[in-house]
Amino acid sequence: MDKIKASDLDVIAIGKTSDIFSGKGITESKGTNKDNKDGIIKTIHALKDDTKGLIFTNLVDFDMLYGHRRNVKGYKDALEEFDNYLPEIISNLKDKEILIITADHGCDPTYKGTDHTREYIPILVYGKGIKNVDLGIRSTFADIAATIEELLLGNKVEGSFAKDLF
Repeated sequence: MDKIKASDLDVIAIGKTSDIFSGKGITESKGTNKDNKDGIIKTIHALKDDTKGLIFTNLVDFDMLYGHRRNVKGYKDALEEFDNYLPEIISNLKDKEILIITADHGCDPTYKGTDHTREYIPILVYGKGIKNVDLGIRSTFADIAATIEELLLGNKVEGSFAKDLF
């Protein structure tokens, strides 16, 4: 995010993203003090703005309220709510923008205990020019950041899967 900011591009942090990164590399912070829906609405507003760079949204309820608390119904309802907003999110993407949906760790609400539960995280990528491709099992979570750097800044970065998307 520091490299994106240093290139005079926006780094819009929505939700607790700014807190997670101690404000480092952020050009604008839009905290959420309500719920996932507040973060989703703020993301849609940021997409409608003339943003050039990265919009980084953290929807904390999936993790804090439902995953770690093992609240299966709450998790299901939160996923359905997010799914219902996906058409609006997608319709507000500009022609060359992409959407990456991922998680920072697994938190299966059906697993016993309150710890993280999975080794792997999902990576879903959507954009008007994106190919339908299986990205496979990545060797590191950092591949997503490498891909974002390559797409936004043109830097070839080890681990990037940008070449596989188009």
